[in-house]
Amino acid sequence: MNKTIFCLLTFFSINQGMAQKATISEAEVTRIVKTLSTDEMQGRKVFTPGITKASAFIEQEFKKIGLQPFPGLQSYSQSFSVYSVEPIKQEVSLNEVVIPNQQILISSSQEAVNWTSQGAPAPEQAIISASENFVARASSLLDQKKNLIVLVNPAHAEIFQRYKTYLGRRNMRLEKAENTVVFVLADLTQATKFSVNAQNKVVEQKLNNVVGMLPGKSRKEEYVIFSGHYDHIGIQPAVNGDSIANGADDDASGITAVIALAKHFKQKKNNERSLLFVAFTAEEVGGYGSQYFSKQLNPDQVVAMFNIEMIGKESQFGKNAGFITGFDRSDFGQIVQRSLSGYNFQFHPDPYVKENLFYRSDNATLARLGVPAHSLSTDKIDTDKLYHSVDDEFESLDISNLTQTIRAIAKGAESIIAGKDTPTRIAPEPQH
Repeated sequence: MNKTIFCLLTFFSINQGMAQKATISEAEVTRIVKTLSTDEMQGRKVFTPGITKASAFIEQEFKKIGLQPFPGLQSYSQSFSVYSVEPIKQEVSLNEVVIPNQQILISSSQEAVNWTSQGAPAPEQAIISASENFVARASSLLDQKKNLIVLVNPAHAEIFQRYKTYLGRRNMRLEKAENTVVFVLADLTQATKFSVNAQNKVVEQKLNNVVGMLPGKSRKEEYVIFSGHYDHIGIQPAVNGDSIANGADDDASGITAVIALAKHFKQKKNNERSLLFVAFTAEEVGGYGSQYFSKQLNPDQVVAMFNIEMIGKESQFGKNAGFITGFDRSDFGQIVQRSLSGYNFQFHPDPYVKENLFYRSDNATLARLGVPAHSLSTDKIDTDKLYHSVDDEFESLDISNLTQTIRAIAKGAESIIAGKDTPTRIAPEPQH
C-alpha cells in the first residue's frame, strides 16, 4: 500500500476513535450506569417507587441532551395501561362432570363469566387434537377474539401445565378484551352440556416507556431505534444480607448505552434519518412496553432497531467484541460489521442460538412485524451466574468494556443513520 495513503487511513481511524471517546467517556458511562443500579432504585421492578425514580432519571437525561418528545406526546413519558387479572373462582363442568382445577385454563379479563349450555349466545367450541402443535393452535384460537370452549386432548397434558403456569405468572394484558377462552384438558370432542362460572379481580395499572427523538435532516419519516429496558426484578430473598436485584448489567448497561448514544448523535448533528431513543418498561414481565410502543408507529417506517441488552461484561469472544441476535434474518449485522471495518471491535453472530435470544428481548415485537430489529449483547448467557440475582451490581461491571461497546455501536450504526445503508426486512410472523 502507498505509504501516504496508509498514513492518511491511520490518521483518519485514530481521529474517528478520538471523536467517539470525546462524546462517549468512561466517566459519563460510570455516572449513568451507577445511578440506574443504585440501591435507591430498589431493583426497578414494575409498579414500585424504584422504577418511577428510574423513569424520572432517564427523562431528565433526555431533557439535558435536548431530545424532542415522540410525535403526539407532550413529554418523554409514554404512558399506557395494563390490566392485571387475579382469578378468584374457576368452576367448569362438561357433560355434567366437574373438571378439576388443574385441567382448566381460562384466558379472560372479564370480572365475571357465567356460561351454560342453555344460555344465549352460546360460546363456540374448538378442539386441539393430539397431533396438533398445542402452543401454535392455542395462540391461533386466542387471536380469534371469540368466546370459546377449547377441548384439549390429554396428550398435551405436560405442555398444558407449563402453559397454565406461564400464563399464571404473567397474567397481565394490554387490552381489556371482551372475549373469554376456556381451555379444558379433557378427552372429549364435544361438550353437549357445559357450565362455566369464573370470577376475576381485574385491576388497571399504569406503566410508561421513556421515548426521545432526534429528527432527521433529509429522511425525517424513516426511523432508526436505539433501545433497552429499564425495568428489572426488584426485591428478592436476601443473600448474605442483600435483597436488591440491582440489574446493573440487565439492563442498566443497555439504558446507559441509549442515553450515551443520544448525547453522541445529538452532538454530531449528522443523522439523515430520525433517531428514536427508547427505554422500555415491563420487559421482565412479558415485554408489555415494547408491545405498546410497536402499536404507536408504522413499522414500515422503522429502518432498523438496535436493541441493547446486557453489554456490561466481556463477551465469549474476548475484549472489543460482542454479538448480534438473529444475525441471519437480515443483513443488519453485515452492515454493522462493514461500518466497523478498520475499527478495533467486531460484532459476531449470536453464539447462543439454543437460548432463543432473538425472541427473548424487546426487539422481538418489531421483528415479528418485519423490522430489522436485533439485540446487541456481550453477555455469556450460558454461564452468567449473576443473571437475575442480587449480585448483578455496579461492581460486577467492566466499565472499559461497556464504554468500548457503546462506542462500537455508535460507529456501527453510522451508515444506517446516514441513509447510506438500509437493512433488509425480516420475514413478518404472526403476533401472538
